Amino acid sequence: MIYFDNSATTKAAPEAVDTYAKVSANYWGNPSSLHNFGEQAFNLLEQSRQQIADLVGAKLSEILFTSGGTEGDNWAIKGTAMAKREFGNHLITTAVEHPAVHNSMEQLKQLGFEVTYLPVDENGRVSADDLRAAIRPTTILVSTMAVNNEIGAVQPLAEIADVMRDFPKIHWHIDAVQGIGKGLGKLIFNDRVDFVTFSGHKFHAPRGIGFMYKRQGRKIAPLMAGGGQEWNLRSGTENLPAIAAMAKALRMLLTDEAQKVERQRAIRLAILHHIEQFAHVTIFSKDLPVFAPHILCFAIAGVRGETIVHAFEEHQIYISTTSACSSKKHVESSTLQAMAVDDDIATSAVRISLDGHNTMEEAKQFNQVFDQLYQQFAKLR
Repeated sequence: MIYFDNSATTKAAPEAVDTYAKVSANYWGNPSSLHNFGEQAFNLLEQSRQQIADLVGAKLSEILFTSGGTEGDNWAIKGTAMAKREFGNHLITTAVEHPAVHNSMEQLKQLGFEVTYLPVDENGRVSADDLRAAIRPTTILVSTMAVNNEIGAVQPLAEIADVMRDFPKIHWHIDAVQGIGKGLGKLIFNDRVDFVTFSGHKFHAPRGIGFMYKRQGRKIAPLMAGGGQEWNLRSGTENLPAIAAMAKALRMLLTDEAQKVERQRAIRLAILHHIEQFAHVTIFSKDLPVFAPHILCFAIAGVRGETIVHAFEEHQIYISTTSACSSKKHVESSTLQAMAVDDDIATSAVRISLDGHNTMEEAKQFNQVFDQLYQQFAKLR
């Protein structure tokens, strides 16, 4: 079995699962309780928070736990809107964001906020000049992804940071769900970003856990009201087993990160350079430095994406259409639409997504199966 769908979810690392089980069995006290069991749980909670902070170069107080990327994106966007509404009602994002960002923006539009969606070029990237031109006196938030989940385009974060330094009062949020562990840490954790969101199940932690970086001193309104956990910013009893498992998974992810990234890049290019030889193949994730090392999006003209996915599945190779969140809903790629890709090609798009466990031998097997299937697909055109 070859699993090439890591952008949808990753397999939980055995070490993370082991940590989850041990913490569940031995640290079952509520971290908010005053007794010894609660104190033990609280100490482990803060040890996990400190480990994550150290790994990403943040302060302990700047790490907040969430249920994952969707909650983090909603919180960064809606929490900023609630906290800063007296200063303005204008939000800026891109035309290629994950639904967690896009739909949050659309909800805020219904409440009277104004949203600007920045266009993208043929590589799915926004222009820093367009961002600067879009900023108004009423702008309170800019939200940009680090890596596009559909085609792997890396947004120009350094250039965006240059723009944002001229507007220090505007919050800048980065959705880094697809960017963690991909050699982009310095771009993501730059000296200007205010909020960064992550999802544990994208890097071999359990599902239902994530974290958000919040720059010290930045204001954000809570979305979860209750007992006052997470410095009264995100109430609810902490999911300690998952938090500890996520800290373990993140440490493993960032160990030998550079070598893992290079291996993924080599595998991606081995597949890319093979399939680009075929006449009816269109590649959206090009062999350019502006694309992440782990995502390859392509289309075979005349063959629907789901047909391609199921054909590879018969060979126990698992890929996906462009977004796991929309694949079963038959929603076409919002990113390819924003890039002005013809609908006939967009409906044929599929995505390969790698992680540090994939091998070059798997790439060779994929290419062999691709050759077989391409001949079969010729009958459909």
